[in-house]
Amino acid sequence: MKIAVLDWQTVSVNGDISPAALEELGETVFYPLTSPGETVSHISDAEIVLCNKVLITSEIMDACPKIRYIGVFATGYNNIDVEAAAERGITVCNAGEYSTNAVAQQTFAYILDRFSRVRDYDDAVRKGEWESSPTFSYFPIPTDEIAGKTLAVVGYGSIGRTVARIGAAFGMRVIVNTRTVPADCPFEVTDLSTAASQADVITFHCPLTEKTKGMVNSELLGMMKPSAVLINTSRGGVVCEADLAAALKNGVISAAYLDVLDKEPMSPDTPLKGIPGCTITPHTAWAPFETRSRLMNIVCGNIQAWLDGKPVNKVN
Repeated sequence: MKIAVLDWQTVSVNGDISPAALEELGETVFYPLTSPGETVSHISDAEIVLCNKVLITSEIMDACPKIRYIGVFATGYNNIDVEAAAERGITVCNAGEYSTNAVAQQTFAYILDRFSRVRDYDDAVRKGEWESSPTFSYFPIPTDEIAGKTLAVVGYGSIGRTVARIGAAFGMRVIVNTRTVPADCPFEVTDLSTAASQADVITFHCPLTEKTKGMVNSELLGMMKPSAVLINTSRGGVVCEADLAAALKNGVISAAYLDVLDKEPMSPDTPLKGIPGCTITPHTAWAPFETRSRLMNIVCGNIQAWLDGKPVNKVN
């Protein structure tokens, strides 16, 4: 069984994730990255194709008729034409719930950064401001407790549920906006407009679909409190970046924390670059070593299950 891994560099950093488990499954070729022009040549002989963000279209499938299985090193699979794969008898499997704890952790790193202002006060100390303070405690930058604040969680999958539970543990009032309401959901469920208008923090954990694309726009932002904080660790396309940039510039909301952008890597001309109140991290929430190790195990398990004739995590 020939296996082609198209963007191994997005999974393993300086060799920290061992390729051994994949190599045990077949004759495996690892490409650090694959440009659009290289895709066909890299997978022309492969029966199993693995990728994170490489685009696999119907045309590519037609050019590579040996493909029988496509595995995604991610939960989202917008880069794969799953309908075309199904028409050609190609199984597509994703990896779910490998990054739940990591993304929830980063979500609260953002929340705590905003409300406790650790980064701002560290900067002040480095500038010598505490040394010149007339009092023992120097706090010119306002801080706030998160207990009692309203946390709106948009999307109630595994990550959304974990974020909601952590918020409740901090004493936050948690409200949820979700397409499907689980019977055991202990939190108030609201429509998106209500969630936006009531939130002190609104955090997005939803997939990118036709319905969610651009859902964070000027209309939704205009419903929010001027003190509100927006967090997006889901997909960049959920946010209309020009509208968010304008909202931050004009004081419509106070801050935004983004781990994902519409174009990745970040484009030099993104309207959010350098905007005061906008913190951007380079799509790192999912990427702790433990998370990537778990991802590797899931992807290998998916392949083995498919080889055994009992596919799991199949999306088509």
